[in-house]
Amino acid sequence: MAVKIGFKRRRTALTNYKHRLALVKSSLDRIVIRKTNRRIIAEVVHYEEKGDRVIKYLDSSALAAYKWPPRSNRATAYLVGILLAKTLSKTAGNKSEYILDIGLSSPVKNSIPFMFAKGCTDGGLKLRSGIEVDEKVFGLTSEYAQKLKKENEATYLKQFGGYLKGGFEPASLNTLLNDVKEKILKE
Repeated sequence: MAVKIGFKRRRTALTNYKHRLALVKSSLDRIVIRKTNRRIIAEVVHYEEKGDRVIKYLDSSALAAYKWPPRSNRATAYLVGILLAKTLSKTAGNKSEYILDIGLSSPVKNSIPFMFAKGCTDGGLKLRSGIEVDEKVFGLTSEYAQKLKKENEATYLKQFGGYLKGGFEPASLNTLLNDVKEKILKE
């Protein structure tokens, strides 16, 4: 009896083919969101028989032009979503609908993929997804930074040292987020 060995990406838990098939059957272009340790990656992917074709690629380093610290967090994911929606509206006219592909990420309320999706819809993109996001989540980092600075300076410097070295004040990240959002939407 021959042993049947599955696809390598299934064996190593890198691809959920059942989920992927459902996304491909929708016949919509997919908006793929991936989080790494240092950045947020967004792609618009079109399915073809020979292999997927990436139509548009964008990552959080593009936000440096707007004076936003390119990190791998929820606020950055939100801004990347807005920026992707705006660049798609310039090139594709934003006439079609897209479907969200979060890969193997867990669909958790207020998570990075959902914040990205919220940014896409706020940027004017028609996105088919079941997202839920609390609006109050945007001010939490600023509030936490202010509280931590008063209570424990050493922990504050450890957690927000990267922002401080880059010249960003963590307590004012919420106002910076709104400023960057307005700049992107005005383009």
